[in-house]
Amino acid sequence: MSRLGIAAVVVTVVLWASAFVGIRAVGPSFSPGSLTLGRLAVAAVVLGLLVVPKLRGLPRGREWWPILAYGVMWFGGYNVALNAAEHMLDAGTAALLINVNPILVAVMAGVILKEGFPRWLIIGSLIAFGGVAVIALGSGQRSTADVAGVLLCLLAAALAAVSVIVQKPVLRKFPAAQATWFGIMVGALCCLPFSGQLITELQAAPLPATLGLVYLGIFPTAIAFTTWAYALSLIDAGRLAATTYLVPGTTILISWLVLGEIPTVWGLVGGVICLVGVGLTRRRSR
Repeated sequence: MSRLGIAAVVVTVVLWASAFVGIRAVGPSFSPGSLTLGRLAVAAVVLGLLVVPKLRGLPRGREWWPILAYGVMWFGGYNVALNAAEHMLDAGTAALLINVNPILVAVMAGVILKEGFPRWLIIGSLIAFGGVAVIALGSGQRSTADVAGVLLCLLAAALAAVSVIVQKPVLRKFPAAQATWFGIMVGALCCLPFSGQLITELQAAPLPATLGLVYLGIFPTAIAFTTWAYALSLIDAGRLAATTYLVPGTTILISWLVLGEIPTVWGLVGGVICLVGVGLTRRRSR
């Protein structure tokens, strides 16, 4: 992987981790659907300014099917489901459930994309998942999960995993920024029923919450999903998905710096375990 590809992975992990802090900050002002629509609307405008001038043509015929699929599932369904789930689950439980996603991606990539099941990918993924479990168990919160919250979180993880598999072939035909923008536009159209709610909540939201919404649209959405797509165009889906095990640990560090939330010993230990696991996924089987 080139240095640019590695940089894309780092940017994706850091910005996606920051999204959890941002969502926590604006959560009281925006409901799950309106928050998703607001993020996607901002992302569509910002990324569109870069994509549209260089756009030579739109997808044709069957080329739209996978774009529609991950646009609906990932940019629309995943965000709404996750936002709703976080109203019912404590942070530790949500982090643990969402990080089922890389395992699902590895399995589906092995079967559908014919990437196989490299030994070190499986070993590293299991170790990294264990690190996420340590972070969750050491969050210092009692689980407030109910059945609906658990199902929503697992649904979000499944939608994201399927979307990664569907997006991979699209990146062979379209640049990362274009493929991302197409998906964002599809997701935004799906979330239009929340437009009235968004307008009402924007009128009542304090300025910091509105600025937080704009941040979520530009950085974790427009930029991070583009850098993710670029990295996905370079390496196997299973190996790239394993890097997202670094998101919970990175979130703890950002919360420490931005919100003053001091990480627990278990959080630090879990973060180190995640680093070790992700490092092992990079090894090649002999």
